Order: sequence, then structure tokens, then C-alpha cells
Amino acid sequence: MKIAVVAMGKIGLPLAVQFAEKGHDVVGVDVQQRVVDEVNKGNEPFPGEAFLDEKLKKLVPAGKLRATTDYADAIPDADAVVLVVPLFVNDETWEPDFGWMDDATRSLAAHLTKDTVISYETTLPVGTTRNRWKPLIEEISGLKEGEDFTLVFSPERVLTGRVFADLRRYPKLVGGLSAEGTAKGIELYEQLLDFDDRPDLPRPNGVWNMGTAEAAEMAKLAETTYRDVNIGLANQFGKFADKNGIDVYKVIDACNSQPYSHIHRPGIAVGGHCIPVYPRLYLWTDPDASIVRTARQANMTMPQYCVDQAASVLGDLKGQKIVVLGASYRGKVKETAFSGVFPTVKDLVDAGAEVTVHDPMFTDAELEKFGFTPYHIGEAVDGALLQADHPEYKDLGPNDLPGIRVLVDGRHVVDPANWEGVEVIVVGDGEAR
Repeated sequence: MKIAVVAMGKIGLPLAVQFAEKGHDVVGVDVQQRVVDEVNKGNEPFPGEAFLDEKLKKLVPAGKLRATTDYADAIPDADAVVLVVPLFVNDETWEPDFGWMDDATRSLAAHLTKDTVISYETTLPVGTTRNRWKPLIEEISGLKEGEDFTLVFSPERVLTGRVFADLRRYPKLVGGLSAEGTAKGIELYEQLLDFDDRPDLPRPNGVWNMGTAEAAEMAKLAETTYRDVNIGLANQFGKFADKNGIDVYKVIDACNSQPYSHIHRPGIAVGGHCIPVYPRLYLWTDPDASIVRTARQANMTMPQYCVDQAASVLGDLKGQKIVVLGASYRGKVKETAFSGVFPTVKDLVDAGAEVTVHDPMFTDAELEKFGFTPYHIGEAVDGALLQADHPEYKDLGPNDLPGIRVLVDGRHVVDPANWEGVEVIVVGDGEAR
């Protein structure tokens, strides 16, 4: 098949590589000329995705994968078009910003030819595929869905850094605008993906028929919103444990020893492209979901809670030297999307602290681009807030942060025994040491 993948980002490019590895001819479309040039050289345009570079170096010279900025080059006569264009959410109103996706949809529709299956993989509010993309594509292309082309929704369910493994591990969910459309979407993905054996699943791993685009849209929102709500509950338990001298981690481990309990862990922040964003998309179509809204709002208070914990030891933070350990939203990933570093730094600055940021995955210049003052291990500080669970932080001690009086461990990483003379506060630990 000829397949076009729109957006060569951290999900789209590995998808394009996966499709090319299955023997199809793949053209990637991206608005960034630099990304296109790097792909066409067989180079990964961003680091950190396992196996991506070596796969590109085989597939591009073999002529199975190329990239372009021109929709007129990629879309006509394609058997399938897969879109993974980013969808943004307004931080204040929580409303989705469809700007980039609208532009991409208009561009593909302008060059669409008959008998193409179009699959959106970007996480969407329920009803978007049917009520937004279908009429827009029909209006611009002059073609009719169900007769001239097929439109389906099939959410990406992978994490950056392990995309190829996740594509095999998790079922591919597909829903169309009709039973016939869903069947065509299933047929498409069965030719694009391979799956691991999963005896733990209620049915065989593979491409799963979700019946409708709306069901597939909701499935992605539900699985990520569940995590945000669960973390919100864990944070609530953690705060209560702190007030009452209880180790919440012992409590959670005890609860989860029973098969009906799956409590997550408390922490300083919920970051990444997915968990802090998709509950807002769900709320856009279900504004009465009070549990979802409460959990999202509660999780957003955790950076300030951790700053307050530091202040409980240091007193007034004005003029105090505080380092935030970790700019990434999670350990071992060079990515700052919705990272807790941003609200944590803001709350510290608002309190008058002199704030620096350290992250072993980022250069000083990269940290400065975010507006941060870089910290170097060995420089004197009054306190530290551990924001990302990089493995490098596990073995830190007081000698690495001279003068430190308090460490707020927002990720339950350090061993307090290694921090003699320092007050170590672990979120939910219930005890400062």
C-alpha cells in the first residue's frame, strides 16, 4: 500500500517506520523542513526513541520511507492517510485548540482522492471524528464519506521511548462511522501491525473492533482520565497520611495486594502529553463529570503543596537558594510537556526564592531556553525539590548539594538514610527525617 503519515513527531515518525517495516511505501508529511531533511537523510530528528535511528538507516536508503512538506506529493492516490497532528488545550479555559489539526485536515482534504482510508490517531473529544472531520473533509474534497473515502478513529496508545514495543503490546482500537467503515479500518491496521501474545487479555491481542468512532474516542480518554483520577485519589491519601504520621506507601502496597485495588502513587506533579491533558478533553464533552474535574484541579495543587512542605522547614523562602531536580515530566525521558517543573519553579519564584533547575538530560543552554537558571551539582543550596525520578538522583547525598537543609522528594526516589543531617520530606511518607 501507499500510506501517508501526517506529522513526523515522536509518535508519527515511529508509526511511519512501523508501516514501512511491514513492506508498505510510506510518505511522511511535516511542516518542519528540518525534520523532513533529517528523515530523508536517514537520521532521527529527535533523540530517545529506542531502535528508531537504526530502522531509519535501513528503510530510507531502501526507498520504503521518505518525508515531504508537500501534501500534494503525499496524499493523492494514497491507500491510507494516518494523522498524528498535535491537539492543544487552553491552560485557562481547558478548551481544545484544533488549529493545527484543522489546517492539516484542510490540506489533506484538498488533495484527497477516492478509495482512501483516513485514520485519526490524535486523542480527540468524543464526537470529533464524526461531527468535525467528516463534514470538513467532505466540504473541501467534494467526496462523500462511506462512498468515496472511509474515515475512522484509532487512538495511539504508546509512550515515547518505547513506541515499537507498545505497538506490539497493546490492542489497536478502531471505530468508524459505520460498520463497513470500521471493517475497512480493521483491515488496514491488520496489515500494518504485529502483536504480542497476551493471555491476560479478555480476548486475543490484535485489532479490536470498537463499533463506532465515538467508542474508540472515549476509550482513549477513559484510560488516561482514570489515571489522573487515581493519582488524585493517591494524592489525597498522601496528604492525609502526612498529617497523621502514616506511611501511605505501606498503605497502598497493602491495599494493592488484594486484586481489586490498583491505587497509584502520590507525587509532586502529573505531566506529559496525555494524563494532564485528556481529562480536559473529556470534560469538554462531559462538563458534569465532577469527579474528573475535582481530581484534575487537585493534582494541579501538588507543586504548591511541595513548596509549602519546604517552607515548613526553611520558613520564609525569600532569598533562599532552592534547586528543582528534574525538568522532564518523568524520569529517563527528555521531554518537558506539561512538566511539573514549570508550576514548581513559578510557585518558588512567587515565594521569593532564588531558583535553579538541574536535569542530567538537558544542557545548560537547553534549560536556559525554558527561562531556567541551570544548577550544577556541588553548588550551595538551602533546599531542593525532587521533581523528576531520574535514576541519577537516587544516589545523591548532602555532599552533592552543600548547605542543604531540606529535601522534598516529590517522587519517592531517595533513601532518607543517605541524607544524614537533612530533613527529608517524601510526599505521603507521613514523617520528615
